[in-house]
Amino acid sequence: MQADKAYLMVRAQVTNAADREKFDHWYATDHVPKAMDRFRCEHAWRFWSRSDPAVHYALYQFADMATLRARLDGPGFKELVADFDQAWPHVSRTRDLLDTVQAV
Repeated sequence: MQADKAYLMVRAQVTNAADREKFDHWYATDHVPKAMDRFRCEHAWRFWSRSDPAVHYALYQFADMATLRARLDGPGFKELVADFDQAWPHVSRTRDLLDTVQAV
């Protein structure tokens, strides 16, 4: 990690345990490839929480905060949000913009 990188973190709450496997497959094979294409981000990671098995995180890396904000203002982001809402209308999520302040 470099100190000038910026990240978008998306936290999804998949409360129905029966949906988690399907959600995981969809996110891996559909949503992340679309996000990589629409966002033109540098890297993406996904995580399932061990503290709360219903929580899924996606982390997208960008060159800097200006690039991240520009991508969020573009049509690709709106398309990704609509795609998620259509596929998973009952899954709530939050987003956070992160600035790297230290990398060791």
